[in-house]
Amino acid sequence: MAKSAPPPGTSDIFPEEIASWHRLEDAARKIFPLYGFGELRTPVFEYTEVFQRGLGDDTEVVQKEMYTFEDRGGRSLTLRPEGTAGVMRALLGTDVMNGNERRVYYIGPMFRGERPAAGRRRQFHQIGVENVGRIAPELDAECIAMMMHYLEDIGISGSRLLLNTRGAHSDRKPAEDALKSHFAPKIDKMCDDCKARFEKNIWRILDCKVPECQEFIESTPDVVEFFSQESKDYFKKVCSILSSLGIEYEIDSRLVRGLDYYVHTVFELTHPGLGAQNAIAGGGRYELFLPDSKKPVIGVGYAAGMERLMMVREALGASDAVDTTPVFFLPDSARKR
Repeated sequence: MAKSAPPPGTSDIFPEEIASWHRLEDAARKIFPLYGFGELRTPVFEYTEVFQRGLGDDTEVVQKEMYTFEDRGGRSLTLRPEGTAGVMRALLGTDVMNGNERRVYYIGPMFRGERPAAGRRRQFHQIGVENVGRIAPELDAECIAMMMHYLEDIGISGSRLLLNTRGAHSDRKPAEDALKSHFAPKIDKMCDDCKARFEKNIWRILDCKVPECQEFIESTPDVVEFFSQESKDYFKKVCSILSSLGIEYEIDSRLVRGLDYYVHTVFELTHPGLGAQNAIAGGGRYELFLPDSKKPVIGVGYAAGMERLMMVREALGASDAVDTTPVFFLPDSARKR
């Protein structure tokens, strides 16, 4: 590979392309403050523990995809694979732990050691929001409504909103028992990753995309039936608010999202303009533990991949062309020398 090319999974952004990036960033800085959100900037690397504890040791992000290194002082550091854990680390010392609400958004690069593909890079960029400190179905619905407002502003239409609930932590045990009963007789016929997930994190089986596993996943019982009435009512309230706002959604009982910190509402936005890897944004409510934290940071938020948003906008014919023709301000006499 030519040394002039960037490393695999990364790219250079030239002046003629930057208008599309500015369009997404400017829309975020216009829309999010309307809902009371302010921009927060965190380091691109954190102590590795922030992600190990925050995302969960058994998640595929932590196990397979993180760029982790040791600095000269012997400290284990990791390039951020997602934005939420670092934002929570930054807010941990504020009044959010006392139930006071903080609304922030972020824009920047993330890093994952994935196989490069269309819409999937090793250095990618996200725009994300976090509403931290309080739990309420109204806040979950507002977060989703703000996401849809942002997409409308940047000209993305035709998306599909998928919605589900992960229930409360106390709901997990009966739901996991039901999943194990369902998959136990079938697990020998499933992929190696699912076999490992069965032992470590059975919820992740529901997110498997391997064709040989699909027939077993499609017959999975609806785990919501094993949740408490309180959790069911919480989710019904979120759905009711979205309906009252005229936001269309589909309930996907197998939507779990890939990280362990999610509770209650989870959601994902897909678009046919991306093909098979069709997710452009996603998020939900979370309870996230961090090093030196005895209780979780609670909040709701989402992140959208900027490269994927631009791919969808291109498929929809959106244009942010900028005239790069140079303008000279020197007098004619100076240019003729």
